[in-house]
Amino acid sequence: MSMINVENLTFAYDGSYDNIFENVCFRIDTDWKLGFTGRNGRGKTTFLKLLMGGLEYRGNISSSVNFEYFPFEIEDDNEITIDICEKICPTFEHWELMRELNLLNVEADVLYRPFNTLSNGERTKVMLAVLFLKENSFLLIDEPTNHLDADGRITVGKYLNRKKGIILVSHDRVFLDSCIDHILSINRADIVIEKGNYSSWEVNKENRDNFEAIQNEKLKREIKGLEKAAKSAAEHSNCIEREKIGFDPKNTEKSISRRSYLGAKSKKLMSRSKAIETRIEADIAEKSNLLKNIEYKLSLKIPSLAYHSKTLMYAENLTINYGSRNVCENVSFSVNSGERILIKGRNGSGKSSILKLICGYDIPHSGNISLGSRLVISYVSQDFSHLSGTLSEFASSAGIDENLFRAILCKLGFSAEQLSKRIENYSGGQKKKVLIASSLSTPAHLYVWDEPLNFIDINSRIQIEELIDEFKPTMIFVEHDIAFQRKIATSVIEI
Repeated sequence: MSMINVENLTFAYDGSYDNIFENVCFRIDTDWKLGFTGRNGRGKTTFLKLLMGGLEYRGNISSSVNFEYFPFEIEDDNEITIDICEKICPTFEHWELMRELNLLNVEADVLYRPFNTLSNGERTKVMLAVLFLKENSFLLIDEPTNHLDADGRITVGKYLNRKKGIILVSHDRVFLDSCIDHILSINRADIVIEKGNYSSWEVNKENRDNFEAIQNEKLKREIKGLEKAAKSAAEHSNCIEREKIGFDPKNTEKSISRRSYLGAKSKKLMSRSKAIETRIEADIAEKSNLLKNIEYKLSLKIPSLAYHSKTLMYAENLTINYGSRNVCENVSFSVNSGERILIKGRNGSGKSSILKLICGYDIPHSGNISLGSRLVISYVSQDFSHLSGTLSEFASSAGIDENLFRAILCKLGFSAEQLSKRIENYSGGQKKKVLIASSLSTPAHLYVWDEPLNFIDINSRIQIEELIDEFKPTMIFVEHDIAFQRKIATSVIEI
């Protein structure tokens, strides 16, 4: 066991107005299985890069272990998989790699195929297996679930639960609960490390937020009362001071000690007023330290259109093929108004191809797919690699209302500075939010979303869940987040 010490860490990207980290201090035990969470753009991936020494910073990060980052960069994905493994970890024993692959339910034959022929799930599992062959290393695992199907997430969760010495960035709540024993959270105002899984952290966070909200309301009432008392004391003091300076001789006692008495009384009331003001300032200072970490989930709207018919589309005996290989066969289903249909299946089973076919892409297929007349579809693609330019340019090319588009992004956690950046400089989660905000700016009969939650932070996932649950649009979607599936899907198509 050893410690990773972070002392007075300060970092900002060149040209940025704000520091991502400012005088941050904490310690991490290298035996922990540490979940790493926080809103998109808060600096999770940046922190991993800082640990790897890839960015310059102020402060100090010290550790007696090496750091290894997942996912690895693959220079040539045409190479045979085992050759790529040997380049990443030249010293591994073959039996060690086979042991790790067996734990991940991966067949040995994948090692002797070109890497680019492996499914996304197989690639993830092979690279994780190689990662855990690294000795005396603390492993930095950045969003491994993005390309894993539901079964794959369960398998990898069990696999990681057997390990130790990792930081795991993930926004899948069920997955985090299955494999971590501590959590590192980048909040709005600070960074917190707690023992437990995501669910226990969420309960503790809610309790803290509720306590701070109660304290906030209490202090607001106290400040209001103190302000009233201070105002009253000041008014009485001023009134008595006026009497001392020039009182009416016909109506006021002419005792020689009267003036000094009034002066003392005025001074006492003024002192009381100043004391109350000091108390008010202290209460305001205390109040300003509350509610800083509450993540406000602003409400969204989804502009779904009513369709003139109960059935929006249907597919009969749909078979999708690439070359001589059928990725799915004889799939039949219909989509009716108000349904939210989840398409489930392993990686490579044709789920995304079905959604693209619905959206009019030229996908080789047989069978019949029929869309209702004048059906308006809003599509969120799994891929965001094509995104570039400014938000204004994107809104113009997509034909959507820019003001509405920007407002939705703000509600999804974008700051004013982030709204001014070019899209190619966004994190993966922010790019995915651009696609979702575009879809939510488009009135449609049918929403077709392909893994919309990849890279999306947990708070935004909950916002989107609550949005769909409230407005109940007609949807057909692919998503491997089990919590989202349970909340949203009204029916399931198994491929």
